[in-house]
Amino acid sequence: MTFRFFRPIPAWAISLMLTFLPAPACLAADAVAAKGERGRITLHSTDKADGELPVTFGIPFAPGQLADAGKLRILDQDGNEVPAHVEETLRWHSGDHGIRAVRVQLRTTLKNGRRELEFSTEGVRSRELDGWPYAEGLVDAANHLRMPAVLATLEPKWLSRSLMAGPQVPFSTDNAYDTYVETQYGWAGKLPAADSTAWLFDRPTTLFKLYVRSGKIEHLRSAVESYRFYMGHIKRSGECAGGWEFGRAKPCDAKYVYVEPSLLALGLTGDDSLYTPELIDRMMALWDTGGWSGIGGPYRSPDQNFTERHIGLGLIETVAAFELTGKPEYRKRIAERIGWLHEHQENNPDLLGKDGSWRHSWQRHEGASYDVATDVRGASPWMSENIIDGLWHAWLVTADPRIPGMMVSFGRYLEEHGWITKETFKLAGHSWRDDCSGEDGQIAWYWSSSQASMATLIRMQDEGGEYSDSHTVQLALPVAAARYFETDPAWKSKFDKRLELIAHSYAVECARTSSTARRFNWNNRGAGTVQWMLKNFDSAPEPGIPARPK
Repeated sequence: MTFRFFRPIPAWAISLMLTFLPAPACLAADAVAAKGERGRITLHSTDKADGELPVTFGIPFAPGQLADAGKLRILDQDGNEVPAHVEETLRWHSGDHGIRAVRVQLRTTLKNGRRELEFSTEGVRSRELDGWPYAEGLVDAANHLRMPAVLATLEPKWLSRSLMAGPQVPFSTDNAYDTYVETQYGWAGKLPAADSTAWLFDRPTTLFKLYVRSGKIEHLRSAVESYRFYMGHIKRSGECAGGWEFGRAKPCDAKYVYVEPSLLALGLTGDDSLYTPELIDRMMALWDTGGWSGIGGPYRSPDQNFTERHIGLGLIETVAAFELTGKPEYRKRIAERIGWLHEHQENNPDLLGKDGSWRHSWQRHEGASYDVATDVRGASPWMSENIIDGLWHAWLVTADPRIPGMMVSFGRYLEEHGWITKETFKLAGHSWRDDCSGEDGQIAWYWSSSQASMATLIRMQDEGGEYSDSHTVQLALPVAAARYFETDPAWKSKFDKRLELIAHSYAVECARTSSTARRFNWNNRGAGTVQWMLKNFDSAPEPGIPARPK
């Protein structure tokens, strides 16, 4: 069954959303659409099936690239049009509200498991084909899954600039981070069919984003396999419907509930078979209530239960739900969540002033009882990356003017209170680091604080922070995001130096550490964005990306 999400958008909402895309970007996108585009498609058989096969795949488009699905044609290697069914699946919710992705379906034979095709937005499609349910192209596969008999890869340059996964840049052989993540994929690529913790921090999304930057069939195959496995364990009815039920993960635990994989699967593969609008609503209801954690709503009391992981992932999934469905209520919830974070950062109810973090109780963070006399007020640097990732997702959709300042404030906090210095190593008598990153490798506090004494921080690091540098790679995102929005030259220089130091953690020796499977997800879900930011710190944003405040 094909599920459609398009609903009429009120005129006031359209007027508001149009303000988020600068006029020059709209004009540039219109020029692209008028010129037309071409791209290469490579079909890959996943099970060596013979004969004519039904093939379904997605093609994403950047804002302004495609206004009419009837203008998309599929061509063979001789330039002849191939009969195809094409329908839009996603639309942009700002700018000209053009097509964001289409589903393409065709029937074809593959020679030696491959076939090369092209797509073109020049001209009008003349050879139509009736469509079919996505499931018709599935075959039995390992781990009791049904997998597509054929997958289609697109070029990483096209995928990266489509903004389907936000701003990205294609893989580069001379990029140390790309070598790092590819090395990690060597041990993380196999489906973790017996380890529920390997899915925390969203394994399917991490793999889909890896594919967007690489264009490699092995990355896409792993992403699709992981997505279909993940969605197969979503609880469809009863208590905590919409939750994930697998191994140690229980359905009322919202931190395992991810909508973004469905958005990416639809845009990149055309797969709409594993969710319904009602299921997305149930998944988001868990984020609204916080599930078992009870973490939901604004931060109003110093003894309130709070983790940066929960509030950050909740924002990411709310943005994804809006992008997938276009429902105005999800757009409203994005603004509410941004407001919670802004108020928390600016006016912390502990009355200790603003330090740039989302300061909260260490005891409540760890699920313990609150005791004001012994509590340590602070923040988890690595968990805060989830908030920054959520704010970045929200920025791309809303251009909310509160977001840049929040990013910069946390980046400055991290610089002043988040990193452990070599002087502290001497004071403590050890570094807590893995030697893989070398003499200049970076490590952040397991629990940071602008309030606690050095002795307290060292004690807490000794108790639980050994090898907390396993999170250093993901902390490039908060630093890069702060640098992206920073206007003060001195602070720009500080962030640049920190990013150079973080790069020591891209060492291949560090990437080979596989003792914690979910490390692949927490390191890499947002790290591709960093590679784009590094190339765009001081340049005008591309069409479809909000302009930075001056």
